[in-house]
Amino acid sequence: MPRKEHQFALDERHLLTQVHIDGILLFILGLVLTSGLMILYSASEQNMHLVIRQGIRAGIGLVLMILMAQLPTTALRRYSPAIFGGLLLTLLLVLLTGDASKGAQRWLDLGFVRFQPSELMKVVLPLWIATLLHRYRAIIPFERFMAAGISIIAPVLLISMQPDLGTAILVGSAGGMALFFSGLSWRYIIGISALGCAMMPLGWHHLQPYQRQRITTFLDLEKDPLGSGYQILQSRIAIGSGGWQGKGWLQGTQSHLDFLPERTTDFIFSVMAEEWGLQGVLALLSAYFAIILRCFYISMKAEDRFDRIIGASLTFTFFSYLFINIAMVTGMLPVVGVPLPLISYGGTSIVTILASFGILMSIQTHKQRKLF
Repeated sequence: MPRKEHQFALDERHLLTQVHIDGILLFILGLVLTSGLMILYSASEQNMHLVIRQGIRAGIGLVLMILMAQLPTTALRRYSPAIFGGLLLTLLLVLLTGDASKGAQRWLDLGFVRFQPSELMKVVLPLWIATLLHRYRAIIPFERFMAAGISIIAPVLLISMQPDLGTAILVGSAGGMALFFSGLSWRYIIGISALGCAMMPLGWHHLQPYQRQRITTFLDLEKDPLGSGYQILQSRIAIGSGGWQGKGWLQGTQSHLDFLPERTTDFIFSVMAEEWGLQGVLALLSAYFAIILRCFYISMKAEDRFDRIIGASLTFTFFSYLFINIAMVTGMLPVVGVPLPLISYGGTSIVTILASFGILMSIQTHKQRKLF
């Protein structure tokens, strides 16, 4: 590379570091967000109003990401108890006065904005668990372990009562991963796993009727192909009909002829697979994989144990979003209402995910003023 071009590249990279932005992560996120708006445009039958609203939400998320990147993680650690406690009270408020939609009470309507507090818990809970446990490198004291366990169980139960099983699973996973990356003993891990298995019959008893139906449908899709199994079967048809090259952007038949329900939210991956084909799916998964690799790189290179815990936990939460959604729409898991990250239509989800990437950027750029 010529000297001037090399110097320009160094200066540009240094500028991004000065404003606490990870250029590699920002570039890949931009590609996925742009692709998401194109997919949503087709899935919504070229509804520009919907696409503009999603674009505005993505813009808000990017602004919040940049703001979060400016905060050193020491500030997040200092205020995490108050943030976690306040958000827990907000979840209680949702159950008492929350805005109901499609049989679930998950939102708070403040007049100027309507948001889903449970989504924020996916970011806040790992922060709180890391704050509780980051000082203990060898053995986690039992009282700290119990405090962390109660901190995970409380929001999971409140979110399950909304009811929102998908978000409850993701919140529980986020907290569980923070525990794991804190160095939890295998004795505790085996004990928790055994307790979870023992409580599965009790959990089944407390599921809503429609949630039980989703699980039984998952076990036998062909039992009711025009009823409870319709959604997954149509999703599989859409994905399979895309072939290698796909039918072409805006040319999907399963979505545009209304065979595929929830095509702008939970099942938007099926729309993309039908129109873009396997090559489009592989390209999108490669972008997601690059995001995950970059985030794990940032987490593993973090100089502070607290940063490593929250970085790895937030990265795993993002992976869980991706894995559960794709497994759900392909029939490998029951339908639990988890969106495709950065692509499914929805405000709180995309803003929360981008905010979590802001925390990862803060971890990367605040440790030292490095060029890479």
